[in-house]
Amino acid sequence: MELRHLRYFVAVAEELHFGRAAERLHLAQPPLSRQIRQLEAELGVRLLERTKRRVQLTSAGQVFLGEARDILARVDRAADLARQAARGETGQLAVGFIGAASYSVLPVVLQAFRARFPQVALALQELTTAQQLAALREGRLQVGFVRPPVEDTRLASETILREPLLVALPRAHRLAGRSAVALDALAREPFVLFPRPLGPGLYDQIMALCQRAGFTPRVTQEAQQMQTITRLVGAGIGVALVPSSVQNLRGFGVAYRPLADATPDVEMALAWRRDDPSEVLQRFLEVAREAAASQSNTVG
Repeated sequence: MELRHLRYFVAVAEELHFGRAAERLHLAQPPLSRQIRQLEAELGVRLLERTKRRVQLTSAGQVFLGEARDILARVDRAADLARQAARGETGQLAVGFIGAASYSVLPVVLQAFRARFPQVALALQELTTAQQLAALREGRLQVGFVRPPVEDTRLASETILREPLLVALPRAHRLAGRSAVALDALAREPFVLFPRPLGPGLYDQIMALCQRAGFTPRVTQEAQQMQTITRLVGAGIGVALVPSSVQNLRGFGVAYRPLADATPDVEMALAWRRDDPSEVLQRFLEVAREAAASQSNTVG
């Protein structure tokens, strides 16, 4: 028995007329009649009662019609799902992100992706850059929002966000009243900073900027997350250099001021395995590029 036998039978059963069913199927009537007789012979039961005046389903034919319709519907659905998967419109995607992405570019990307591909299940994990790179290499993640550089040749990366560094100060700090703060004005200030292994790219950038201004930051407190860093700054523990999107974290008693010095932007990148053939991944990358560009244009 083949699927075409089921399709032929359903057409005849619904039309109850071989001529109309043949027209519907774009077949000649004699071959259609032969196919139905072959189906009945294979099943060993009569599905249709035929007279010169009418065609009528037998009791066996009524039962078979319901099952045949279900089978054809499942086959059509399987074909649709296969096509969707091939286009990257269904499936799963494991996405990692650093905390800073959650209050900058990540919400915009997720909203755009879920609107366009609602049948893709996203598994989100907040991890440090180092943890994400390890998870990507091991296949536990498919894409991550990380701080560059990404030096592993097995991984591809692409900058998705550029933003300036700001000085985070306690609101009562003597420098909080300035419109901009020079880096060398922070030379004697205690710093709150994250440990280098968690984000060596941004860590090294901050250190290099301070050393260029003539000092090495005196780190009196370390914290893993930007949210914790800003809370500590607000509590008067020290000052910090943070990406500008950190301003979206409100209510911590922190004043954010631009740097008077010309400094390079801080970057955030997407990273993924070069050998990952997933169409879902490709669709995510496309949406992320569009959404991030749109956000940058809006902000600009």
